[in-house]
Amino acid sequence: MTSKFSTNLYSPALFDITQDIIGTLPLKLIKEWLESEQAPEAALKLLEPYKITGYSVSSDSAGLTKLTKQKGLLEILAIINQPKEIVYSVGSTIGGKGVGIWAADNTQMFYPASVTPETILSALLTVQQEISKRCQIKIGLGAHYGEFYYINGGLYGLEADAIEEVAENETGGGEIVISQAFYDLLPANHNFTITQRSELTTEIGNIFRVVDGPSLPDVPPLNTQYPIPYSETFYADLVAYESRLTDSNFGKQLADKYLQNKVVVLIDRESQEAEVYETALFTNLSLSAVIKDVGLRLLEQNQGTEIKVVGTIGIYAFDQARVALNFVQALREEFAAKGIATRIGIDAGPVLIFDLALGGRDIAGNPVNVASKMAQDKGQFGKFYLSSTLKDFLDVSQFTEIKYTVSGVEFTIYEG
Repeated sequence: MTSKFSTNLYSPALFDITQDIIGTLPLKLIKEWLESEQAPEAALKLLEPYKITGYSVSSDSAGLTKLTKQKGLLEILAIINQPKEIVYSVGSTIGGKGVGIWAADNTQMFYPASVTPETILSALLTVQQEISKRCQIKIGLGAHYGEFYYINGGLYGLEADAIEEVAENETGGGEIVISQAFYDLLPANHNFTITQRSELTTEIGNIFRVVDGPSLPDVPPLNTQYPIPYSETFYADLVAYESRLTDSNFGKQLADKYLQNKVVVLIDRESQEAEVYETALFTNLSLSAVIKDVGLRLLEQNQGTEIKVVGTIGIYAFDQARVALNFVQALREEFAAKGIATRIGIDAGPVLIFDLALGGRDIAGNPVNVASKMAQDKGQFGKFYLSSTLKDFLDVSQFTEIKYTVSGVEFTIYEG
């Protein structure tokens, strides 16, 4: 597909739909791009009002894949809720702001340039110490100082993407890493023990591990009001469940109250690159708008729900496996005709679907994780993948059986 787009590629009503459907996809900004000459200069001009400078700090949980095989969804949500509360409590105390939607096990904080790098490192050490003492899981943290674009409550930009990827893929539980730009801001007489990750070089330069150093003098009180994606009622029950994880009756009551059994479809499209990052950003946003547009149109023929379209991913939920498969096959065919390469994962099971405060929906549950593992971790573009759970609902004899291990967990899947 060419990098030049036109509004004629989309349904006329797409850019007029209400905010509760838009969610986190900045359709207004995408439309401005489509109506421009789509040159690098236009991209930079459109993004200039959104530019901010400071620190982006991302986290990701360690060992969660195995845990999801051992515990129920609500127990997992309660377990990953605890580190998020600590990250936000400590970070907001020193001037940080929660960024994005904290529905999964990862977090992102933005700190203005006025906060010193020493203060941030002390805060991150405090976070890891408190998580080690209080929580059942550990997290890895990555921090970078640079320029970002703050759009629709999220951080965009090459540098934001790079440190998020480092935190997600290159850190272990309890680890803190910082970028070269962050390291360069530290005074020569700092009191931190820092070593270089010599095996790791990224688009933002060298990466360093913070081994030790002074923590904050006082641990702030727990602030449970991080960027909560859930309803107030559900979140209150989740916080109550944190201290009652061994109460199986209470856990069953919450599961009966909140969880739904759904077939989950996760679509991952191929990301587009360009010499100028900002041009690629708009190209990829435009492609995401195509996924949203096609998905909404096909949902009119296949009863299902769009959960979200963000980044390269679209997530949908269905009541019936056959309907979900029909949707996937039609969607893959239409994307292929448009020159958009996709890989798709399908799983089924209990999930939590919830409305977001800023509009749109989100979802949590093991079917989302399994669909992601199949499509994003092992999948080939042009293919879709059914989990072994789908054997109970569909004839999988026409598909190719594949077995592999991801994050220590064995999977049997079916490729179509």
